[in-house]
Amino acid sequence: KTVGKEDRNQKKGLERSPSEAGLLEQRKAMLVSLMNEEAYVPMKLKELAILLNVPKEQREELKQVLNLLLAEGKISVSKKGKFGKAETFALVGVFSGHSRGFGFVAIEGKEEDVFIPADKTGGALHGDKVQIVIDSERRGGRPEGTVVRILEHANETLVGTYQKGKGYGFVVPDNQKISKDIFIPQGCDQGAVSGHKVMVKIKDFGEKKGKKPEGVITEILGHIHDPGVDILSIVRAYDLPEEFPGAVKTQLKQIPDEVTKDSWAGRKDLRDLPTVTIDGEEAKDLDDAISIGRAGEGYLLGVHIADVSHYVQEHTPLDEEALKRGTSVYLVDRVIPMLPHKLSNGICSLNEGEDRLALSCLMEIDSQGNVTGHEIAETVIRSDRRMTYTAVNAIVTDHDPQVTAEYAEFAEMFLLMKELADILRKKRHARGSIDFDFPESKILLDEKGKPTEIKAYERNAATRIIEDFMLLANETVAEDYFWQELPFLYRTHDKPDEDRMKRLGTFINNFGYVLRMPGGQVYPKEIQKLLDKVEGTPEELLISRLTLRSMKQAKYTIENTGHFGLAARYYTHFTSPIRRYPDLQIHRIMKEALHGGLTGKRISHYEKILPKVAVQTSALERRADEAERETDKLKKVQYMEQFVGQEFEGVISGVTSWGFYVELPNTVEGLVHISELRDDYYVFLEERYELCGEMTGKTYKLGQTIRVQVTGCDRFSKTIDFIPAKEF
Repeated sequence: KTVGKEDRNQKKGLERSPSEAGLLEQRKAMLVSLMNEEAYVPMKLKELAILLNVPKEQREELKQVLNLLLAEGKISVSKKGKFGKAETFALVGVFSGHSRGFGFVAIEGKEEDVFIPADKTGGALHGDKVQIVIDSERRGGRPEGTVVRILEHANETLVGTYQKGKGYGFVVPDNQKISKDIFIPQGCDQGAVSGHKVMVKIKDFGEKKGKKPEGVITEILGHIHDPGVDILSIVRAYDLPEEFPGAVKTQLKQIPDEVTKDSWAGRKDLRDLPTVTIDGEEAKDLDDAISIGRAGEGYLLGVHIADVSHYVQEHTPLDEEALKRGTSVYLVDRVIPMLPHKLSNGICSLNEGEDRLALSCLMEIDSQGNVTGHEIAETVIRSDRRMTYTAVNAIVTDHDPQVTAEYAEFAEMFLLMKELADILRKKRHARGSIDFDFPESKILLDEKGKPTEIKAYERNAATRIIEDFMLLANETVAEDYFWQELPFLYRTHDKPDEDRMKRLGTFINNFGYVLRMPGGQVYPKEIQKLLDKVEGTPEELLISRLTLRSMKQAKYTIENTGHFGLAARYYTHFTSPIRRYPDLQIHRIMKEALHGGLTGKRISHYEKILPKVAVQTSALERRADEAERETDKLKKVQYMEQFVGQEFEGVISGVTSWGFYVELPNTVEGLVHISELRDDYYVFLEERYELCGEMTGKTYKLGQTIRVQVTGCDRFSKTIDFIPAKEF
């Protein structure tokens, strides 16, 4: 009776008495305790009532208590109505929203996401950690579920565009995966006007009331048309750090501007060794330098990495802030560095003609590309020349006489580098290393942030030289410390899911290709053979993209499980401590090992902290990648606005049930919505990645060349619309 009365009071908006609330909590606790007993078997409502001696006239009250526990996520219920402890039937995952209100929940260990209808999201917003129950299996096998509890909100603050109403306002989130506007009560708008980009703090998520979230504006970033506000909005949306805290600035004052001689103690002096840096024209944080020479029929390769750990020591404000950032973020108009410029562009940058502290990997390599011996040492180096990829490529590929003459004293060194790099690449290819050579975007802006040109940034011989040498150093270091059996951070890439690879194999059979999977296992060598076979064919882009989508994401781990994509048994990130925290972390371990300081106590210390570092830096890397992609998409939309109505030739880069995507040669991608294909009724053939006309038989498929017209550009959604160009 008490439970029934409490429920009626709630409906009337009345507060229950302390005694009623206490009795309700007792009953809830009793049921949770019962269901968590080992001997308990999930039961239906009627069975529970019999077990607990609840008379028929009070079963509705029992049902109400069970529903409250379900809403709190403390118990779960099966599709057949059997109640059990939370983990018996409920699953925990991350909710991914859609602009139309529905969403999907990704469950760790399950390949298929769970579809959540719009009326069953329980008020969850994109990114929330939620508890769900599976309701049914949808057509095609995808499960459908209900969010029963939000365990963790991911969006306490949001960035969006303010719209003012009469006595109130609302914020439309920039992230279209958040389908709900944020209600802003009167007096909570900070004086914002319609069109302002704002930061809003959510005070009430509204899931219990079934209402829109409610919030208060905490900052006005500027008007949507103000220069720089577009990128600033993305910076804030991803919670990217901007200013360094005061404690970091204070610590910076203690760091010298130049390398002092007292820091040379115990280091190998390599300043007389001819050494160069090779980077892009705009790079200012130069954290790797190269030296090379002949060693009989082989080579002596030195990869010298800035010794950042000498200045950024454990538990200092600089270290704590670097871990908080995890990585430098390279946006289209700015860099958000992991370390302050005094370090990244100053004393840690291997600038031309300056003495610098380094951690060097000196490798003896035979004529077949095998590392026959190596030494890792703390060193002092001096870069003799600051080279660019453009200049080095002009020497080793174009044999440009003018550029060769300008760098005459190093020209032979660069040719020797290319000779060794070619050997290393051939060796990696022979073992099965997979190389996806998709072009990246290079976006040029004017002084107001307006994009003036977008082009594909192609790799050349010089960029490959540095890639090859960094890969070799990373493998050498990883293997060394693996066999020392010391706690370490590895860069790992797991094998692809077998079911995904089988689906890929079935698809490519349509083109006459076979993906061999001996014993049901997938090997990088077989994927590489496939990519070699399709190179230069009309279906190359199609199969390469599908193969890439079938792969897993690389991450940082404390276990060395190998790197599938590189076909490497040992791999780490050692070469970029200025911009990646994992590199900085392992430098500390390496230096302690070199000094004999990795005792049992220090080993225990690293075993304790490294798992958290691996998880955190992997997540921060993904955040940086997403922010970089968003800024690129935004600037591409702005750039294409001037071409509305014009035609371009591109390649179909994606096919879905709602249309197909077309990528232009400059890397800009737009959507041809299926509603624009009015010449026929098109059906999506998922197994072939095609849209097929039922009457005409006309098809649109991945990798197909097509001419399109630009019809619209939406800055808010960061999308570009195409239609097929008319055929004459």
